[in-house]
Amino acid sequence: MENNNKNYSHYLHSGYAHPITRSWQGDNVILKSQLIYPIFVTDLIKTKTEIKSLPGQYQISSDLVIEFLRPLVEKGLKSIILFGVIISGVKDEQASSADKKQLSPVIKSIELIKNEFPEILICTDLCLCAYTDHGHCGVLTEEGLIENEKSIIRLGEIALSFAKAGAHVIAPSDMMDCRVGQIKKVLFQNGYGGRVAVMAYSSKFASSYYGPFRDAAGSGAKHGDRQAYQLPIASRGLGLRAALRDEAEGADFIMVKPAGPYMDIIREVKDHVKVPVCCYQVSGEYAMIYHASVAGGIDLKSGVMESLISLQRSGCDIFITYFTPQLLDWLKL
Repeated sequence: MENNNKNYSHYLHSGYAHPITRSWQGDNVILKSQLIYPIFVTDLIKTKTEIKSLPGQYQISSDLVIEFLRPLVEKGLKSIILFGVIISGVKDEQASSADKKQLSPVIKSIELIKNEFPEILICTDLCLCAYTDHGHCGVLTEEGLIENEKSIIRLGEIALSFAKAGAHVIAPSDMMDCRVGQIKKVLFQNGYGGRVAVMAYSSKFASSYYGPFRDAAGSGAKHGDRQAYQLPIASRGLGLRAALRDEAEGADFIMVKPAGPYMDIIREVKDHVKVPVCCYQVSGEYAMIYHASVAGGIDLKSGVMESLISLQRSGCDIFITYFTPQLLDWLKL
């Protein structure tokens, strides 16, 4: 007599033998509305320069930003994040070029985009590093150390200037302690608290994957490094504590950066916060996937989609990715 004592729950293939039943096994749909495209805007005129370490990405002068965005908007681009790049202007200790309208490429770009594409969600990266002569993310003491309280006051001032220009989301990437609370306070005091959101770079690690970005933004530190304020790469506890702190201070969205190497942190954060979680697929991650496809190691579309679905499975709701232009062609919705 045949033994029927098999444990049939150990036989899995039947549950995903058909394309439809495969789709039931997990969410594999990425929407265009979940994508944020990083754009580097400069203080030059009529200039568009490809970034060598980020093939297919550009530094764009603010006067060309509408021309650059138009075909992407026509394909369904919904959201961007602006990074200011000071090339011809002056960098100083107080990051003066960040919030002076006549000097700030970000403020100029916000106003142009808001007028031409009012439906686009405009996020603005907020940090001092691209505007300071020392390249650090905060105000420094005479000894060259971060002065946290002065730094967050300055960040609040710049955040307000971006809000006044028309930004919808302020995204502080500096990693100063308690800057979210300061930014929210300034926004509410000036009537923007209910209209302008804060997306905090909360669990941002001192990663080696940022190299190409620093070429793009011209934001490398002139001395020392950022390990005293960006998170240690091995620290799971600090990754969660930073996210919980920023949520408690009023952050509307929490970010984990980088994305792929930190999927455990994404899941940890997602399980503990009550706000949407964003992940930044950073420049080094983009470069790895791009060059692997150029070398014939992987198919670009399959590799990019797998990377994003994996991040979504980890708990990511919003994706900042340099692959946004290609994704606008690949995604249906």
